[in-house]
Amino acid sequence: MRRRDAPLEGEILRPGVPATIADLEFLASILDDRFAIPGTNIRFGMDAIIGLIPGVGDAITATLGSYLIYRAHQLGASKLTLLRMAGNTAVDTVVGSVPLLGDLLDLKFKANRRNLELLRRHGTPNRRV
Repeated sequence: MRRRDAPLEGEILRPGVPATIADLEFLASILDDRFAIPGTNIRFGMDAIIGLIPGVGDAITATLGSYLIYRAHQLGASKLTLLRMAGNTAVDTVVGSVPLLGDLLDLKFKANRRNLELLRRHGTPNRRV
């Protein structure tokens, strides 16, 4: 039996901040590609659905996407990686707020997936994620 505070296999630890890539992977999947249009390879997530709500939809999805950036910061991601992640979220939010164009962007530009890939590729200064 493992101790309650013992890390699970694959967990990334920083003093006081346990996190797993699996948690962030789940969030990115929910937001960007959880669902598929039947008969196609087109995938979308809650980002596209919530973004349809006029006025507040894109603010909600930007907040959810910002959580991924927050966790990357907790894990010790570099400032450059965090800035690139923030840029992806900003593009998704700004262009996403344009009616119709933003909805189409949500089907192609997967900001949260891109951010997760940035975190995986660049990791943290002292360790790979």
